[in-house]
Amino acid sequence: MSRLSKKPIIIPEKTTVTQEGLTVSVKGPLGELSRPFPPSVSVVISGKEITVSLRDASREHKALSGTAVAHIKNMIAGVNKEYEKKLLIEGVGFKADAQGAKLNIALGFSHPVIVDVPKGIKVTTEKGVINISGINKDAVGQFAAKIRSLKEPEPYKGKGIRYSDEVIRRKQGKKTA
Repeated sequence: MSRLSKKPIIIPEKTTVTQEGLTVSVKGPLGELSRPFPPSVSVVISGKEITVSLRDASREHKALSGTAVAHIKNMIAGVNKEYEKKLLIEGVGFKADAQGAKLNIALGFSHPVIVDVPKGIKVTTEKGVINISGINKDAVGQFAAKIRSLKEPEPYKGKGIRYSDEVIRRKQGKKTA
């Protein structure tokens, strides 16, 4: 069994956790999240604590207990404070503009790239910066990865879209004799 699942998860104030069958729902000040868990993982809610345990001890199911604990902690943290990802755009003529539920990005192609923003995610743009925020950690990370994959940073000039804390290893260009 995972070390994470040996400790109970504490439920903060202003947050309620309910369980209906195999689905766990977390409701907080910023919204509500729910997620189904596999039948091999047992989630027990008692008072202000959540305990995760296994129904059987096979090798595949041992890994699921730690994953379930991590998902529950992420849901509790998300409904209390939004997750944020910041992407930086570098390059001449590269820019982004958030227009409602669409993100319009100019990446040096012959056409602008228009991306639909998923429900539950807020996107704001400044000069050279895209801020992605939301209560679901998975959705925020997946959308940020999708935007980054449109134009990954290249190692010679560093042009492209990168995370704010990402470091690009730069290569030296060709030398002339």
